[in-house]
Amino acid sequence: MRAILLALIAAQVGLMHPAGADTLESDQSLRDTLPLFESNRCARIRDPAGQLSCGDPALQAAGARLSRAVEDRLSRIADRRLAVEENVEWIKDRNLSCGIFPGQGLAGQDFQFVKACLLKETEERIAILTDPDFDCLATDTTAGLLICGDPALAIADKELNAHVLGLIAKMKQDEARAAFNEYAGWARARDRKCNLADKDNVPLAELSSSEACLADYIGRKTAEIVAAKGDPRKVFRRSPASPTPDADAVDLCVAQIHAANSCGDFLRVSRIIQIDTEVSADAALVTAEVEMKVLSPFTVCSPIAAACTGSCWDPVSGQAKPTPGSRESLLVAQRLRIEKSFAFSKTDSGNWRCNTGALQPIELGIALSGP
Repeated sequence: MRAILLALIAAQVGLMHPAGADTLESDQSLRDTLPLFESNRCARIRDPAGQLSCGDPALQAAGARLSRAVEDRLSRIADRRLAVEENVEWIKDRNLSCGIFPGQGLAGQDFQFVKACLLKETEERIAILTDPDFDCLATDTTAGLLICGDPALAIADKELNAHVLGLIAKMKQDEARAAFNEYAGWARARDRKCNLADKDNVPLAELSSSEACLADYIGRKTAEIVAAKGDPRKVFRRSPASPTPDADAVDLCVAQIHAANSCGDFLRVSRIIQIDTEVSADAALVTAEVEMKVLSPFTVCSPIAAACTGSCWDPVSGQAKPTPGSRESLLVAQRLRIEKSFAFSKTDSGNWRCNTGALQPIELGIALSGP
């Protein structure tokens, strides 16, 4: 929980962009303009939006209220890493709409306009986040938009979320972390089952047939939790084996690799798409595309990059390849797509166990900057 909050705070104050010459010039202008710049040591923040929020009393107060609203929202939703992702995407959009661009400073004559824009955007965001009845309005996932647009689905999803939080509250910290991760996996499995994976650019009107599938999935999961009668072990008991070698099995395999390498503070798996499957009597090879989003910056060629994404990354081309000695970082909200084959073996019970213990090496990878 603390790591998730730190990721949100880092994104909110703008620690995702490196300093450039324009930014350094902006530092001096902001230093001369903002009353709290020196006392709050705002120069350590390498982003104009963060420096404005640090050095201006009104923006600082609004930022504090936004942080409380974000923290309150984290306490009432189960997929907390999705909330981090949503928040950093909002920050990117806010900065762009207010005329703040990566690596560029602010001209003195723009300060008042940018300040007014940041205040307006922040107040609107707080209004959304502080209304628990409209949590879905903060989502930009295809399934989330479909659920939000249907009152019955929205109520059912809110009920499922409440049940999940009630169970997880009974668990120890490590168990709770694993349960949160498993709940996130439910959503990805739901989207694959309901034909909503990789449908970000499809008009919602063309996906209305998926609503019945969403309702069925949410209903079955809710019934499963109710039948557990308050025992989280009957719900969150993720088996190391899967009934079939498919995208769900790959999802579990990636989750195991990420858990073993403590990747959850840095990355969120956003989707897994099955590309090809080769199956024999007792072995299988599933090739899949795995998309992840960066929640907290890490160096493009580092143990985290290798263990959690399967590769080092070239920050210029966006390709997955060695960049020894580079001190550049993958940025918050950046998307990474890798293609990899995962090996499985059939157990005596007829299920399939993942034999792939690491993401490295991968067959293909690309880093994307947008949502």
